[in-house]
Amino acid sequence: MLMRTGPEPGAQTEAGWRAARGAPSLAEVFGSVATQATGSKWRKLVSFLGPGYLVAVGYMDPGNWATSLAGGSRFGYALLSIALLSNFMAILLQALCARLGIAAGRDLAQACRDGFPRAFSVPLWLLAEIAICATDLAEVIGTAIGLNLLFGIPLEIGVLLTALDVFMILWLQRLGFRWIEVFIVSLLGIVVACFGVQILLADPDWGAVIRGFAPTSDILTNRDMLYLSLGILGATVMPHNLYLHSGIVQTRRVGNSVQEKRHAIGLATLDSTFALMFALTINASILILAAATFNQAGKTGVAELGEAQSLLHPLLGSAIAPSLFALALLCCGLNSAVTATLSGQIVMEGFLRIRMPGWLRRLVTRCIAIVPAIVVTLWYGEQGTARLLIFSQVILSLQLPFAVVPLVMFTADRRKMGELIAPRWVTVLAALTAALIIGLNAKLLWDFALA
Repeated sequence: MLMRTGPEPGAQTEAGWRAARGAPSLAEVFGSVATQATGSKWRKLVSFLGPGYLVAVGYMDPGNWATSLAGGSRFGYALLSIALLSNFMAILLQALCARLGIAAGRDLAQACRDGFPRAFSVPLWLLAEIAICATDLAEVIGTAIGLNLLFGIPLEIGVLLTALDVFMILWLQRLGFRWIEVFIVSLLGIVVACFGVQILLADPDWGAVIRGFAPTSDILTNRDMLYLSLGILGATVMPHNLYLHSGIVQTRRVGNSVQEKRHAIGLATLDSTFALMFALTINASILILAAATFNQAGKTGVAELGEAQSLLHPLLGSAIAPSLFALALLCCGLNSAVTATLSGQIVMEGFLRIRMPGWLRRLVTRCIAIVPAIVVTLWYGEQGTARLLIFSQVILSLQLPFAVVPLVMFTADRRKMGELIAPRWVTVLAALTAALIIGLNAKLLWDFALA
């Protein structure tokens, strides 16, 4: 049965919020994972490990591959500085997401619904759905290309087959949230192994790699470099991840006291920080691989994932490299499908208070995002996949401020967060991050308006 729900009867509006808190985020798995209240710090941290790695998936999805491949093949190691900057921004913002979810008991979608007038929350919901569609576009393309490269399945058939991953997601969620985390981490392990071998085969100039982490002013003066930089930024600090993390962090069962919540926030922040540093190594590996192979060989226009895979064999002199590339791409696509579906569920339930049977809710939220992605991919065909992937990541960058600004506002509001308000220095850094994102987006739009 489909129904729209409001706050529980007799619920009192909390201080600082326009509406009372409704059902918890991801109600079927809310507080389902026990945490260690006693024991060593390591045992306590282990019980919190998991959500950060689901978030990290969004920082190495197929859209990130396209932007990193294009950036590395065209500009060598220069855009490693953007990958590093984006990762630091992501660590900061995901820490705020964990704080919001644990301290306020709301995911970002619920906070927008309860904290803003409807005239603001509805447009924010629409923008969040657009961001998830852009995310799913990258996942659909990446998974389809991975199937094509590994098994020879035509791209059009592979795109249609990606719709079946909803059944994989339903099966995983029936097993329990911990099994979802095990699935994600297992596939991430395969990705790490694949890239480890490819980097060893590529043998990059490690001095140039280190210099690439230093920023260059060319990023602001070169429009194409700025475009790819924003693509990397959008692929790294993804809007849907902010909704996702603030929801899945609540799968951990924590106490209600301020001290217990403060302790949980610290452990959840460590979890996401470790996971995102792990994601940085993957993102940097993709860019380094492209720079060490394609850029060094003078092939500066490589952006298509299929083209990149076909070139690895002659450039690296190893027949296994293309297969490892395709396998890692497929694993990233499957992982992204799981996290994008969870994000879609959090966004729709959080903004709209819609309650329906679990299987129907997941099917609807998946279709909202995946159907447009399938249509666009089939329309453009194989030759347009790189342009679509990069464009999808730029769309995510343009939408990012509409998720970041509310997050910073909520976590800096003492009426909403109480004693667990974000430290002032964190708020200042987060506000500067939001201003930087907005400024870079405005610069890009201005450059294209003048073109």
